[in-house]
This record gives sequence, structure tokens and C-alpha cells, in this order.
Amino acid sequence: LKAAAGAVANALALVRKDPECVKVVVRCRPMSRKEREDNRERIVDIDKNTGQVTLRNPEGDQNEPPKGFTFDMAFDWESGQDEVFRATAQPIIDSVLQGYNGTIFAYGQTGTGKTHTMEGQWEPPDLRGIIPRSFCHIFENIHDSQDTTTSFLVRASFLEIYNEEVRDLLSKDPKNKLELKEDPDRGVYVKDLTSYVVKSVAEMENVLLAGKKNRSVGATLMNQDSSRSHSIFSIVIGAPSLWSWMHAPPFRCVAPLLPIGTEGGRPVSFS
Repeated sequence: LKAAAGAVANALALVRKDPECVKVVVRCRPMSRKEREDNRERIVDIDKNTGQVTLRNPEGDQNEPPKGFTFDMAFDWESGQDEVFRATAQPIIDSVLQGYNGTIFAYGQTGTGKTHTMEGQWEPPDLRGIIPRSFCHIFENIHDSQDTTTSFLVRASFLEIYNEEVRDLLSKDPKNKLELKEDPDRGVYVKDLTSYVVKSVAEMENVLLAGKKNRSVGATLMNQDSSRSHSIFSIVIGAPSLWSWMHAPPFRCVAPLLPIGTEGGRPVSFS
């Protein structure tokens, strides 16, 4: 039994260290100005070292113990954008640059800070979220790793899922409904989805901003400009070599990076 328990413990340790496995991370935002004005009470405690989130029932009995939940990582209201990016998104991007698929999925109720975490603000740089930091990290690595035999091709697309319909946010007609298809080689993909080749952080930012203008938004009690859809900004990175261009099919490795933001509370009936 001791040997079996030791083997299980070792396996779990390997899973925790493996950057390729699925990880669940929680980030708790600070209280808003309205919440402070209403004298709301914080009932959440976070231990960043253990990844534990503890909830207290403000209306419960004093003897009622708090409920604890443990995640791969947990960030509190004092965690900065760079800290969150380096711990969660950067390892995924590094894997994508090596040819693996990667997805960063942000989910939460309206007003919980998904847009701040994923996009943030470009200025000042400290407030940049995961997506703009991903842009910078991708092109910094491409610049550092290019040589005379290898170059990179980066493509970006932007879609939203609104009322069970897939829409191309970069299309001339973003309200047009697109179809999901499946291919033995490509897997599941969106037919006729617009994709742009981008050669710099600025060009990728322009693609993001162009798509954001076409997103479906609406006011809620928690957020005046809440997104009313799920959105997927997809980055595909290919590394064709000069040798492969002359002697083989053009792409040595193609890997998608999918930073996804969702509007909590709107279920999606397909994947």
C-alpha cells in the first residue's frame, strides 16, 4: 500500500509540473467603487502559495466553518497583470512556439474582470492583459530565434459566438452566420473564417481592435459595456524553413493559440 501511495504521489507531482496539462486558475478582483460605497464585505480569502480559495458565509452562524476550494493557482486582488501572465499564459505561449496547441480560456460572471485580465489597457504597460502581452512575447521570441534557415508565419482571426451563431468579427459582414465543419486533418474549424497574416505587434493589435468594434455588447447592472457573446481570438504560428519551401510541403509546424473570453451565464450548446 505504501508503494502504491508513493507511486500515486509521484504521478500527481509529475502532473503538477507538466506545463502541457490542463490547469484551472482563479483570480479575484478588488471590490469596485460601488461595492465600497455600499459598504459591502469581502468574504473571500486567497492563499497564493497553496492555490486555496476560502469563502465565508456572512449570514451564517459564527461556528459555521468556511468552505475551501483548491486550484492549480489562485491570485488575489493585489496580483498584477505581469504576475498573472508569467505564471499562467507564458508557459502556454512557449509551448505553442514549439509546435503544440494552446488555449487560454477565461470564464466568469459579468463584472468579474475577464476583460481586464485578458485585454486590460495598452497604456500604461503595467495594465496590459494576457492578449497584448501574448502579442509582445510571440514576436520577441520570433525575433530572437530567427536565423538564415527559418522564418515564421503568424496569422490571426477573431470570431464570436452570439445566440448560438458563429460570426466572423473581421468580415465585411460580421452579422453573417458561419458554419462549423470537421476535417480529418484540420479537425473542427469555421468555414470561410477571415484570417490575416500579421508581421508585428502593431498589426496584430489592429486586427484585435478591428474585431472588437464588431462585438455584441450591452449594459448590465454590473457592467455598462458588457460583452454579450463568447469571443475567440486565434493566433496560428507556422515555422516554414527555406529548405521546406524548396523540397517539401511548406509548414514544418503549425500551432494555434486561442485566447478566449466569455460572457458568463450564456451557455453554448456546441463545442
